[in-house]
Amino acid sequence: MSTYLFQLSDLHIREPGRKAYGRLDTAPYLSSAIDTILRCPQAPSAVVITGDLCDFGRESEYLHLRDLLTPLVCPIFLMPGNHDCIINLRRSFPDHSYLGFSGPAHFSVDLGDLQLIALDSTLAGQSFGAIDAHGLAWLEESLLACVDRPVVIAMHHPPFLTQIGHMDEIGLLHGRAEFAQIIRKFSNIERIICGHLHRAIDTRFAGTIASTSPSPAHQVVLDLHPLAVSQWNLEPGGFRIHAWNKSAGLVTHTMPIGTFEGPYPFHAEGALID
Repeated sequence: MSTYLFQLSDLHIREPGRKAYGRLDTAPYLSSAIDTILRCPQAPSAVVITGDLCDFGRESEYLHLRDLLTPLVCPIFLMPGNHDCIINLRRSFPDHSYLGFSGPAHFSVDLGDLQLIALDSTLAGQSFGAIDAHGLAWLEESLLACVDRPVVIAMHHPPFLTQIGHMDEIGLLHGRAEFAQIIRKFSNIERIICGHLHRAIDTRFAGTIASTSPSPAHQVVLDLHPLAVSQWNLEPGGFRIHAWNKSAGLVTHTMPIGTFEGPYPFHAEGALID
């Protein structure tokens, strides 16, 4: 039995006809991502979207997002990012009861062989992230409740430095050390999956692997100079597939979005190709 957790992130959806940063219509990029998901040989067991669902957190943006997500028939788990408004998110997705009704949108859900624990790292009105004592206590209690199961922790702000200086300045600035102390206590944490960076990044963190996902639309420019300016570009978008089975454990793949030539066989049937 396999579990396929697909991760989208940083959609930045605007109202129909409006553009992010005055130049980018993000909606077609999400639609293309969903088309790619629907063409994958393995259907998702669930999709988690790790924040920045919309660009300004307006109800009109979330209603547009609802329409765009309609083709996905699997369970969808939404998480707020620093561009989101949790009040409007909850109001626009009242059927997503895991989001709760007040306070941070922490939740823990059973995905068959995997446990998905989502930790809300957002602070209203701030671009950087934080986890307070209540959130840390909730996380530890949730981990204690599933010590016999493989766990994926999802959050918007990565708990590690990426060496992209302008993004690290608005990363997880409060609660990072305390978060790492809790993670080290549990050997069953397979991944920490994050958004915010608009790039595929992987690193060792507190005894496990932590990663970020690319965006379907725009990516943060890869410039590791500490004084690099904050810029985005239209490198190919993508998403992550976190595939679990008992024999292989958790393996993460990065899937580019779009249609491409092929597939072609490596050998012609019945003959070798010269």
